[in-house]
Amino acid sequence: MTDSSRRTPVARVGATPAGRRRLRRSLASAAVDLFVAHGYEATTIDEIAAAAGIGRRTFFRYFDAKDDVLFANHDEIVAEMEEAFAAADPSRDPVEVACAAVSLVLDSYAADLDGSLKRFTLTRTVPSLRDKEVATVDRYQRVLARYLQRRFEEQGDTMAALRAAVAAAAIAAANNHVLRRWLRSGGEEDIEAGAAEAFALVIDAFRTTHPSAGGRAGTVVAVMSSSAPLPEVIAQVSAALRRGDGTTAHPI
Repeated sequence: MTDSSRRTPVARVGATPAGRRRLRRSLASAAVDLFVAHGYEATTIDEIAAAAGIGRRTFFRYFDAKDDVLFANHDEIVAEMEEAFAAADPSRDPVEVACAAVSLVLDSYAADLDGSLKRFTLTRTVPSLRDKEVATVDRYQRVLARYLQRRFEEQGDTMAALRAAVAAAAIAAANNHVLRRWLRSGGEEDIEAGAAEAFALVIDAFRTTHPSAGGRAGTVVAVMSSSAPLPEVIAQVSAALRRGDGTTAHPI
């Protein structure tokens, strides 16, 4: 009997969902380290695959290109967001549900500080990776908008599509603000406290109903400079909603 016939069979790489997740993350970790050490352009797919202990063909079962590796858990987060929407209490304010779901993005970054800081550096210096990050954020925003539009339509909102698009953009902007502030601090700032503060502003501004409006959704028209910072925009809309005075304009 040969040595090879006595070896214990090795399970196929990525044979289970958990195994596939581990492999994707292993590839992402290897890619980030190689990008930082040798530069994004100089790093090859073969080198990434070898560092993760797999072959080139296996790499392409998981990613179409090397810039995809940097956001390896993107699909997982989107799936988790969809699950959160499906399981959400229908009586809960949809904007609150959406803010809680997008917090999964922050949780993912916070769970891997070293990798997150390296990715942050790379996306600031490599244009193609920055473009990939923008596309990733856009997908999160579209997932939020679809959920919010459906919920607003269920509530009889005649402007559900517009309201959902604006609310989703505000949620995504708040999330990005908190994330980048945390990354710039080197992970020193309290990301949970920052998220709670930012999302509270969004929820207050875009909640479906407001106590002062007697449970009726109001219409707010805010007129301001395109350069106005997000917190100021949210504060103005929030103030108008608190007054519950119908259509309001706030020139800035």
